[in-house]
Amino acid sequence: MMSPDEAAQLLDEFRQQIDEIDIGIIDLLNQRTRIVEKIGAVKREAALPVYEPKREDMVYRNVIAHNQGPLSEPAVRRLFERIIDEMRTLQRERNKEENQQ
Repeated sequence: MMSPDEAAQLLDEFRQQIDEIDIGIIDLLNQRTRIVEKIGAVKREAALPVYEPKREDMVYRNVIAHNQGPLSEPAVRRLFERIIDEMRTLQRERNKEENQQ
């Protein structure tokens, strides 16, 4: 049986790993966001809609196909639905800013 001190040390190590992974995730999300900003600029210039359901379905299929778990398929989809929703919000906000200038 693990002592409380051993458990605390192990938990600290795991939490430190999570903190490092979280930093990597935010870096990747910001990289993705910079590309989304470029896509948004092209869409604005071409007067194309922000919402593209076919493209979103392609994203879901891609990430689900490459998921090796332990996240379930529905969990991956929910995570990417949220990410995509935030990216759409960003594009809409940029459109509003452009229209106000």
